Amino acid sequence: MTALTELSLAEAGQGLEASDFTAEELTRACIEALEGGRDLNAFITETPDIAVDRAKASDARRADGKAAGSMDGIPIAVKDLFCTEGVLTTAGSHILDGFTPAYESTVSANLKDSGAVMLGKTNLDEFAMGSANVTSYYGPVKNPWKGPGGKDMVPGGSSGGSAAAVAGGLCPGAIGTDTGGSIRQPASFTGIVGMKPTYGRCSRWGIVAFASSLDQAGPLTRTVEDAAIMLGAMAGHDAKDSTSAPIDVADFSAGLKEGVKGMKVGIPEEYTLDGMPAEIEALWQQGMDWLKGQGAECIDVSLPHTKYALPAYYIVAPAEASSNLARYDGVRYGLRVEGETLDDMYMATRALGFGDEVRRRVLIGTYVLSAGYYDAYYRQAQKVRTLIARDFREAFEQVDVLLTPTAPSAAFAIGDKMDDPVAMYLNDVFTVPASMAGLPAISVPAGLDGDGLPLGLHLIAKPFDEVTLFRSASALEEAAGFDARPPSPKGGAS
Repeated sequence: MTALTELSLAEAGQGLEASDFTAEELTRACIEALEGGRDLNAFITETPDIAVDRAKASDARRADGKAAGSMDGIPIAVKDLFCTEGVLTTAGSHILDGFTPAYESTVSANLKDSGAVMLGKTNLDEFAMGSANVTSYYGPVKNPWKGPGGKDMVPGGSSGGSAAAVAGGLCPGAIGTDTGGSIRQPASFTGIVGMKPTYGRCSRWGIVAFASSLDQAGPLTRTVEDAAIMLGAMAGHDAKDSTSAPIDVADFSAGLKEGVKGMKVGIPEEYTLDGMPAEIEALWQQGMDWLKGQGAECIDVSLPHTKYALPAYYIVAPAEASSNLARYDGVRYGLRVEGETLDDMYMATRALGFGDEVRRRVLIGTYVLSAGYYDAYYRQAQKVRTLIARDFREAFEQVDVLLTPTAPSAAFAIGDKMDDPVAMYLNDVFTVPASMAGLPAISVPAGLDGDGLPLGLHLIAKPFDEVTLFRSASALEEAAGFDARPPSPKGGAS
């Protein structure tokens, strides 16, 4: 029988339903894998006792014929940006030292209600600000995939801990958040599926905020089917979140096997960048050929304001971060560094509590919101954002989905690009436009580069049309047949 830790989420659910193994056995296998994979630094907080208790409760429900939902008994990892009742929540930052919420985020509560078993809280870029998972106060996460000569590579960010946990065989699924690509880009770097739902599809209540008009929770899994199952348990309207859409949760798995025959796939000409690696362009062309081979029609489309998406994002997101992070002052919770006056305490706490990248973005955000600059920068960026969304609407009048690369490169070595923030920001060049427009998007593993590192392809769909997104992603996944795996944390082949 396949090792329990190698099962997809769907396979694990089927095995539990058939009583091939128990939730406790599955959970203990994942806990053992987690312990063996600590070198990845994927977790900030492990919760094995909670996991075993929830697994035993799941087994009791199944014995009574009362399974809680589609995730009952499935072990998952939770990005440490989701508040979890009674469990340390840090957002990867020193400034939240000792913060243990008295409440549960809506998304993690939905998964818990569906029977999911929480293994622990995963590492992330501090306050989700980063593209490599190297800005965490708790140290960088290592990609399970190794570079040339066994070099440690970044897993992407900011949901790199969740991505590394899934890719490294520590759990069948994890949740992350995506602001400008923070689920999809690490999925590409680690050879797994990463999906960002439509903005408003999942509640943001109880998620530590970075940029409120962009943040969205989503699943990281081994297969497209797993992502559809997991999103079904996560999503839903939440009265506590004013940005949560009052839209019924669809059966996201409904069209997975329908294929793409007759579908129109848009190929945005603006996603061909100067200096883009030939292997990225070749994989993109291969993706088109795969979809054409299954009966889809590929159509060239134009998204003329795409070139402005990244600079506009790096005005909007820091501005919102500056506002959101003003609450961390050492008064109510987390780190406090005493000073002679209240102002001294504020300054000392924030100076010691925030890392370099967070301070950089707070300063940028404060600047673009300041008197005399608000109209020149922030207001202009919001106008550009409106034009980007309009480009997508017009494109979707012609096509059902858009196909692009996920990232402009494969994973790079830990330590690279650290002295060049702009080079780091360019990692999100393909994922940011969909985020600025609030659209659903997914990264599917599709190939390997010359160094044997994973590369992903990226699909974007109309707002709240996740069913079509999953359908086209499933067809792409089937055509790619990606089955490569990283070496196990213990050094053998997985």
